[in-house]
Amino acid sequence: MIRISIPEKVNAGDIIELKAMIQHPMETGYRRDQKGKVIPQNIITSFKCSYDERTIFEATFLPGIAANPFLTFFVRATHTGTLVFRWTDQVGETWSEKRTLSVA
Repeated sequence: MIRISIPEKVNAGDIIELKAMIQHPMETGYRRDQKGKVIPQNIITSFKCSYDERTIFEATFLPGIAANPFLTFFVRATHTGTLVFRWTDQVGETWSEKRTLSVA
């Protein structure tokens, strides 16, 4: 499940807070199951947010990141446009969500 939080409407030039969370176990590959077998690594490796195709925030994740990564970052709202939030895991699978940022 993906959760995104953006303001409903903003004024041009406002600096706004964006929040994004994806539910993912982020298995490090260091733990063992009840039978002692290593649980294979399964992590999201990167996150990117774009504002009308221009990257405004990027993050790289390593095995030490917590499950269900939650990100908060800020951007200046310049125009009404599309925000795309995209996560990629270690095998190249991606998840994304789009939101429209309405600027007055």
